[in-house]
Amino acid sequence: MRVVRVIEFGGPEMLVPGEAPDPVAGPGQVVVDVAVAGMTFVETQIRRGADRWHARPELPYVPGGLVAGRVSSVGAGVDPAWAGRRVIAGTGETGGFAERAVAAVEELFPVPGELGLPEAVALHSDGSTAQGLVEGAKIRPGEWVLVEAAAGGVGSLLVQLARTAGARVVGAARGSRKLDLARELGAEAVVDYSEPAWTEQVLEATGGAGPDVVFDGVGGEIGRAAFEVTARGGRFSVHGASSGEATAVDPERARHKGVEVIGIEQLFGFGPHLVRWAEQMMAQAAAGLVRPVIGQTFPLERAADAHAAIEHRTALGKTLLLI
Repeated sequence: MRVVRVIEFGGPEMLVPGEAPDPVAGPGQVVVDVAVAGMTFVETQIRRGADRWHARPELPYVPGGLVAGRVSSVGAGVDPAWAGRRVIAGTGETGGFAERAVAAVEELFPVPGELGLPEAVALHSDGSTAQGLVEGAKIRPGEWVLVEAAAGGVGSLLVQLARTAGARVVGAARGSRKLDLARELGAEAVVDYSEPAWTEQVLEATGGAGPDVVFDGVGGEIGRAAFEVTARGGRFSVHGASSGEATAVDPERARHKGVEVIGIEQLFGFGPHLVRWAEQMMAQAAAGLVRPVIGQTFPLERAADAHAAIEHRTALGKTLLLI
């Protein structure tokens, strides 16, 4: 079967197409004929060898932790009824950039008939994260919510979920294409955080008080600046570090500002809730309340181009491989 491997830690060019034997389902496992492989910004950092939160895979490795397709075979102890079903499958940290992938049966999620596989992948991964973040931040109707990286996979869904909760949204991103998308998704105001005075624009949009809730997926200087304009009594929720550095807030400074900081460690507690959140997201999508933004797709052989699009910040929404 066709696969793409990371042959050395480094740039996107380290993703090299190749061949591998077809996998065989062991006890408690299934083989999925992969139609869609998802990817995340974190996976680009793992490939680069720059990620601080995950163990480095042993080289060479096939990246990709989430796929969608049909179950083609089942191993011992697995209900034969899984065969032929459309599923999303978690493969762990690796194994997804391939024509076929092995997954444990407990890592399967049936795809509702009304959803396409690409949409289901986006809603399962980024959607469940966004749902968890919104639940943790306890958004109230009428509040102002600032969403960083508002045109990204998670950010684009956060904009929509905040609007659904009755909030007023400021979408922050870089460049006119991304700002236009944030507006299209329901952001009442947009700001370009590559401009020096972007936080002043946030304050102006929120009547001088600042946002009641900030979703910080960027970190670094942008995250620190966003914290400083968070409204007194607000919540500052950290979920990403696309700048390379998660925002760390001094507890004394947070107390002085009267801001509740929900740190990036919140993500470590998401696991037990992901299925419930994914189901909620897919139900909301079926009801027309949210839609995943799939900005670009690539064939398997162009996995390097897909990683480059994410890493160079040119991608809109979710980036997927179609196999």
